[in-house]
Amino acid sequence: MSFQKRLAAKEFAVLAEMHTPKGVNISRLVNDARRLKGRVDAVVVPDMDNGIMRMSALAGAVLLQQQGVETIIHMYCRDRNRMALQGDALAAHVLGVQNIIVANSTEMADGDHSDAQVVDDLDEIGLIEALKKLQEGKDISGFDLDGAPDFSIGTAISPFSNDEEMATALDSARARVAAGATYIVTPPIFDPQLSASFLKAAQSLGVPVLATVFLLKSLAIAQYIANSDPGARIGDDLIRRIRKSSDREQEGLKIAGETVQTLRDSCQGVVIQTLGWEHKLPTILDMAQL
Repeated sequence: MSFQKRLAAKEFAVLAEMHTPKGVNISRLVNDARRLKGRVDAVVVPDMDNGIMRMSALAGAVLLQQQGVETIIHMYCRDRNRMALQGDALAAHVLGVQNIIVANSTEMADGDHSDAQVVDDLDEIGLIEALKKLQEGKDISGFDLDGAPDFSIGTAISPFSNDEEMATALDSARARVAAGATYIVTPPIFDPQLSASFLKAAQSLGVPVLATVFLLKSLAIAQYIANSDPGARIGDDLIRRIRKSSDREQEGLKIAGETVQTLRDSCQGVVIQTLGWEHKLPTILDMAQL
């Protein structure tokens, strides 16, 4: 069943995120994707996420589709103007990539090309509207297309640190849904119980909600996120659990798998992020009994 059909059928969708290489060696990307074939509904391919220059998401997605894995690409407004964004979207469609997440882009100053020029010719709502316009057979200047594409358009809720920021993020997501987004991806959920009020509020957006599950690779990473990002809602019990474990790496994998299982009752899917540990995705799926 395709990702679009699974969402339409209101069935739980399991997505995994995989980054393209910083270079042209695709062996790891392809091998990791092959291990996931038949175990996830689609693979999300970010496009130079975190401001790191990598092979384009479109190229990575096409490589994974060649392995029989359905893909979803990120599109940002940071790096391309409106012509390039529309052209890439048309290219994605004809190359078999029909799922797009319009995502928030990391500040360029935080990446590895801090002197690169930021474009931001459109904002996220403008990009969603442009994609919808393409589906109607016209570009955003009103000129007719020779054949219209078909997309499943999602968007991502911005991270937040407190209830006020959460309300702002939800209002922004609501505007993107009004513009044409058909599903929402949340920031990382580390403790479904502590994030229950947010997940309930996200349901009011009226579209499927997919929760991000972020792999805590170490105690140091868990502590850093807990201290630097209060909105992540990493509780003291979770920190103690990792600290007391005799195998902290394995404990992080267990926590990710358990989080996926728990979220089945509060959202319509998950996006599992491992940030370089894509080879561990099968283990997380085993832990989640998927």
